[in-house]
Amino acid sequence: MFTNQSAIRRVHREGVVLLGGGRALLMQLAHPAVAAGVAAHSGYRTDRRGRLLRTLRPMYAIAFGTPEQAADAARGVNAAHRRVVGPGYRAGDPALLLWVHATLIDSALVAYRRFVGPLPPAEAERYLVDMTCVGRLLGIPAGALPADLAAFGGYVDEMVATLAVGDDARAIAAELLRPTPGLAPAILAARALTAGLLPPRLRAAYGLAWGPTRAALLDASARVSRAVLPHIPPPLRAPPRLVLPPSTRV
Repeated sequence: MFTNQSAIRRVHREGVVLLGGGRALLMQLAHPAVAAGVAAHSGYRTDRRGRLLRTLRPMYAIAFGTPEQAADAARGVNAAHRRVVGPGYRAGDPALLLWVHATLIDSALVAYRRFVGPLPPAEAERYLVDMTCVGRLLGIPAGALPADLAAFGGYVDEMVATLAVGDDARAIAAELLRPTPGLAPAILAARALTAGLLPPRLRAAYGLAWGPTRAALLDASARVSRAVLPHIPPPLRAPPRLVLPPSTRV
């Protein structure tokens, strides 16, 4: 039973799952097999909000719920994955599970350091250990995730350098980042944030516009966040109740 959530709670309570979510998703989709599964089985075209919540709620249940809630959330994710099977892909493939999970870990750390502040090395290593335990719940074999952050960073860098963004990935990204009435400002902000946080190679492969002006705006926003966040009361920094499991205190 997974019980140690302390480092996960520290990192995820600041909203970095939301801030880094777009980055993580586009990194996942850069794997052609992941993109094929999402294209064939996801409701992202007709229910973007529902698709987002179905992704976020299990993550927050694992981070902030009881051990029983964490285990229930993992079982739900695993059951959904068993239905995602098609030509050339299987969501339960350990290699795909490893990549998807790694993008969540890496994106949370990137967003935390950018918008919250430095994370002590020991705490970052503890976060990786805790998230490795989460990975076991989600079907990732023991020993599959690199054992320390240096090795983990090497794995992520190698994947980013070798993956090829295909037509499915570009089509899904374009749809998810397309402004819609009532949500245009939020989606445009998410698009800029995602572009800025993505590794440059993948940003270029998705055709996301970037340049010195956008980079300066992102840097300024990050500086403001790091300066202001420590002065905001913890309850106001908590994740939205919409994504938290019942009877959960952050």
